Amino acid sequence: MPFTDLLDLASERLGGSVLYANDDFFAEKENLIRATKPVWKEHEYTDRGKWMDGWESRRKRTPGNDFAIIRLGARGVVHGVVVDTAFFRGNYPDSCSIDGVSLSPNATVEDLLAAQWHEVLAQTKLKGDSENPFEVRDLHAFTHLRLNIFPDGGVARFRVHGQVVPDWHLAGGLAHEIDLAAAENGGEVLDCSDMFFGPKNNLIMPGRALNMSDGWETKRRRGPGHDWVIVRLATEGMIRRLEIDTNHFKGNFPDTCSIDGSPDGKEWVELLPRTKLQAHTRHFFADEIVARGPFTHVRLNVFPDGGVSRLRVCGSATEAGRRAAAVRHINTLIEPERELLRCNASKRWAAAVAKARPFRTWDELLKASDRAASSLETSDWMEAFLAHPAIGATGGTRWSSQEQAGTTAAGDQTRRALADENRRYHDKFGHVFLICATGRSAEEMLASLRERIDHDSATELRIAAAEQQKITALRLEKLVL
Repeated sequence: MPFTDLLDLASERLGGSVLYANDDFFAEKENLIRATKPVWKEHEYTDRGKWMDGWESRRKRTPGNDFAIIRLGARGVVHGVVVDTAFFRGNYPDSCSIDGVSLSPNATVEDLLAAQWHEVLAQTKLKGDSENPFEVRDLHAFTHLRLNIFPDGGVARFRVHGQVVPDWHLAGGLAHEIDLAAAENGGEVLDCSDMFFGPKNNLIMPGRALNMSDGWETKRRRGPGHDWVIVRLATEGMIRRLEIDTNHFKGNFPDTCSIDGSPDGKEWVELLPRTKLQAHTRHFFADEIVARGPFTHVRLNVFPDGGVSRLRVCGSATEAGRRAAAVRHINTLIEPERELLRCNASKRWAAAVAKARPFRTWDELLKASDRAASSLETSDWMEAFLAHPAIGATGGTRWSSQEQAGTTAAGDQTRRALADENRRYHDKFGHVFLICATGRSAEEMLASLRERIDHDSATELRIAAAEQQKITALRLEKLVL
């Protein structure tokens, strides 16, 4: 698939915005990400000069270069960009470069100007009045890009093609039901039989369609067969509800539709039987679903042709889906150590796991974690243990509170016994009693504490380290919950 078939991450429809330009004297920075193609108006002038459909800075008479900062509509990995200099013939930049950063979507201009930017595209020559495509080979996910032009000039449009990698913490987490097909969640339209009137990517964009052009529409079929479109879901999931919206399609909606699901994009089973559609209508399906998954892909079939504005596939990620999302999250972080330290507070462990990226699978990630753990010294384990509160104590992190939920129902006698035994344990070994508490009752943990307190220091360090690794594996998955 050529990178230009991928979503435009800077699209205004996804929420993209041009936040800042150091100079847009001749033409406004906001034009950079307009959805429409640039146009030329032969005799159109403003009080500052020739009207241009793009971003244009004045002629630079001092050292330096001009730049614009774009907030992407969706955090993602950039596979390619198009720097379009349409109609800029004697006033286009000599060259450009691109930098990226991953910050909060609410980052201020001041935050962005002070940020440490990561080079995405080295300084590269541009052609005037041309679409300048550049492939990008960078695994990191970005929230903002900085387009640098050298030294000045005009750019009509800036397209950023890539794949969405959500910050699941901000998106509500994969523990909840989501639209598995939605572009903002990482769904992708891979292929379709035809998109003569409306691009395939429209099908999974946010909100309802603005008009008939804001959907997926095929030409009139004159022969046998039917039209179809394939969507790769954000994660492997179990499907609970479907929505097929024919908004604005009144004389050109499909007569009927069906949906198939696939666990691998190759083998297909019927998910929604062939069903009658109506014009300009949101169709909802739940009880009609005959196969719920797990699926990684869906195929919408329309009979014989026509237009659909939106497809929604609501469901929940499977364990395999959550783990694949966690791997991708870690692979695409610019500064992975910060997130990894939430899972295991040993700096040496976090650095070793970060260095081992990218991981192809969850098992590869766990093996890298175990290899890193096997090289840790006593001081490294002590560093990791320090991040954990004592069993039954208050004031820990959200994760530790969830993990120790079994102590909340404990009686006063059990709580006092845990506090006493925790003190004895710490006095003997010099660190907190560590156990993978998830799913364990207070009484079970108290029994383990009393049993382990009789160990020698070497044996107990080995056991505590193994418990830390169990906790680490659980927390790696929690990065997307």
